[in-house]
Amino acid sequence: MSHKRLARISLLLAAIGLNAAPAIMGLAPVHAAEEKKAPEQPQNTVRPEMYKLIDPAQTKPLIDAKNYTEFQSRIDQASALPNVTPYETFILNRMRLQLAQAQDNNEASVKALEQIISSSFLKPEEKARFIEATANIYYSNLKNFDKAIEWFDRYGAETGDKAKFRPYALRAYFLKNDFATAKAEATKDIEAAKAANTAPPKDTILVLANVGVKNKEPDTYLKAVEELTRYYPTEDYWNDLLSRTRGKKTYNNRLDLDLVRLKAVTVPGRMEPDDYVEQAELASLGGFFTEAKIALDKAYPGAIPAGQYKAQIEKIRATANKGAADDAKNIDAGIPAAQKSKDGVGLVNLGYNYVTLGQFDKGIDLMKQGIAKGVSKNPDDAKLRLGYALAMAGKKDESLAVLTPLAAGADPRADLARYWINYQTAPKIAPSEQK
Repeated sequence: MSHKRLARISLLLAAIGLNAAPAIMGLAPVHAAEEKKAPEQPQNTVRPEMYKLIDPAQTKPLIDAKNYTEFQSRIDQASALPNVTPYETFILNRMRLQLAQAQDNNEASVKALEQIISSSFLKPEEKARFIEATANIYYSNLKNFDKAIEWFDRYGAETGDKAKFRPYALRAYFLKNDFATAKAEATKDIEAAKAANTAPPKDTILVLANVGVKNKEPDTYLKAVEELTRYYPTEDYWNDLLSRTRGKKTYNNRLDLDLVRLKAVTVPGRMEPDDYVEQAELASLGGFFTEAKIALDKAYPGAIPAGQYKAQIEKIRATANKGAADDAKNIDAGIPAAQKSKDGVGLVNLGYNYVTLGQFDKGIDLMKQGIAKGVSKNPDDAKLRLGYALAMAGKKDESLAVLTPLAAGADPRADLARYWINYQTAPKIAPSEQK
């Protein structure tokens, strides 16, 4: 799972000027006779006797020299002064944070941060950065994911930006092994983004994918990969999706040819010789000889190499070559017989043959005639093939109109319909990447 770190706390501290000198009272002495009449110490000041202990001109060299004992001693002496004001406490907690960070003491860091945040002396933008820093330490350093979630949520509540660290909160649920919550929250966020017609964050989808792997839930994993192909398509995601679709309990191998056709279109660079041989064999059995010939020519542009299946492949090639040659000469002759048939499947198959020859308009028209006549067995399979024939012809809107009703089901045909929709509506498929 991708895992970029949040901003380092040291950078946040530098940004808010932690080492800047705090405001102090004027150094002029107060006469005893005037002491009763003297106004109360201003809120945002540090008394001179405390400032002498924590003057940055003296304390910064201590940190630089790693003289942490003396630095701590000055904090302790300052804290022991009577009637320490809230602002002085705020300044001392900032020093405690500075010391904790110098010592890589994460527990002390979050303790100081929480005290600083609870004060009333931070500007809203400073408070947001301190909350972010606190969440970061709990998440990245202490691996206290319950506290990290608490502080990520607080950041969203106090800044109004609930999206910024939401993916980290979901990861925290996953990393603390609360897979049920991680799955439920990731799914909720994905569906909310889709309802708003925006892309779900990639990190959120990856959380769902990892829940599927960790919990051995192949359907959950496959759902996540499908979302990745829809919004962040890469060759890796597409190849994984199509390979795993065959492993679904609901999958039916009658759709093998449809699946390999989709793979040949979406990730042709991932088509191995075995994939093309499978396409050629299934296409030949279905009477799509031109498609079979094209597939085998891609698998083996030259002679078929010696091997266990050489004779079988040569037989497929011979059948494909002969059938393709016959189609080139006589395909038109099959139209009258197909039109006379009571079942439209002949017209659908004949039409797809024209599609493989590159005659899209003619082929699509015949497929439509066949569907209108009626296909007795698996009629929605014919509609699926018409839908992706339209996609291959570049008729996107018409293709989506055919495929969308099919995609609403729960069967494997619905899966393929959704995949074709995703292929046509998603961003361009990116090269392979590491997930």
